[in-house]
Amino acid sequence: MSTLFEPYTLRSLTIPNRVWMAPMCQYSAGTAGPATGVATDWHFAHYAARATGGTGLILLEATAVSPEGRISPGDLGIWNDDQAAALGRIAAFLKEQGTVPGIQIAHAGRKASTERPWQGGQPLAPAESWQTLAPSPLPFDDGHPLPHQLSTAQIQDVVGQFAAAARRARAAGFEVIEVHGAHGYLINEFLSPHSNHRTDAYGGSFEGRIRLALEVVDAVRAEWPEELPVFFRLSATDWLTENPEDGRQGWTADDTVRLARELRAHGVDLLDVSTGGNAPRAAIPVGPGYQVTFAQRVREETGLPTAAVGLITEARQAEKIVANGQADAVLLGRELLRDPFWARRAAAELGDRATIPPQYAWAV
Repeated sequence: MSTLFEPYTLRSLTIPNRVWMAPMCQYSAGTAGPATGVATDWHFAHYAARATGGTGLILLEATAVSPEGRISPGDLGIWNDDQAAALGRIAAFLKEQGTVPGIQIAHAGRKASTERPWQGGQPLAPAESWQTLAPSPLPFDDGHPLPHQLSTAQIQDVVGQFAAAARRARAAGFEVIEVHGAHGYLINEFLSPHSNHRTDAYGGSFEGRIRLALEVVDAVRAEWPEELPVFFRLSATDWLTENPEDGRQGWTADDTVRLARELRAHGVDLLDVSTGGNAPRAAIPVGPGYQVTFAQRVREETGLPTAAVGLITEARQAEKIVANGQADAVLLGRELLRDPFWARRAAAELGDRATIPPQYAWAV
């Protein structure tokens, strides 16, 4: 058996292999009335295909904990029971295929209220938009609206929204929950001095800037079963040295290691290590596996399990990452959009075998 297709256990949950699907927004939820934020047939077909393709764990896309936490009008939501029920249908099917169903819960912060990417991804017109929220009144980029600076009471409301989302996600049948703290969305905005200019208990020092992240993790962990794992997705660096506008340094790899130790102490079981997204013109050296070294460093220096992401496309590349101890699993994004059956193809190339539905046994 290749290392990539060995089972992996976190708490009492065993995931059948190390080929996992990263959260990737589909921007295809309902957008009107009671259907707002509700998963559609597109979502069912999309995730079902990757499950029948042998993927060990599927993390559903960023699912908003509140209406104003959506990136676009088409984002999934989990702030009401109708949304949770529609997601439960997907979770149940994934489990039937032997795939572990996971979900990422998120708040888009100052990057909310935009068009879908294929419509340009720009801020919505005033008649269609909603108020964006942030740690500080700093627009994400030129042409983006001024976000509302959250008060301490409103920050606690957000923490409560994450807790309620976790409660609904578990009732819907998900077995892994991931807190989205990456890519320039709300929690990431609080972490980075590039976007957090507060001087109260939620800003300033490192301890102040990580306060929201830890409060959200504590609230989610309190709602999540003790026997099931909690993940945290983090941008390991803003890819900034200094912000030329005010001299503030961005979030760094050193900060990531320091936060990882805290997250582990607060009950996080695995760090999903990505990068970037908080500064629109950061220079990012994109290339095959370009984020893997960050996952490796966290794993080696903190003992916290990690999953690696970032242009992982080939079976032997993924096998090497896991076999060499650079990460405990790989999370595939675009490659699984291109090929829902990537896990099965990778297993064949590595002389192994992924789960195959009995209905497809004729093709073996």
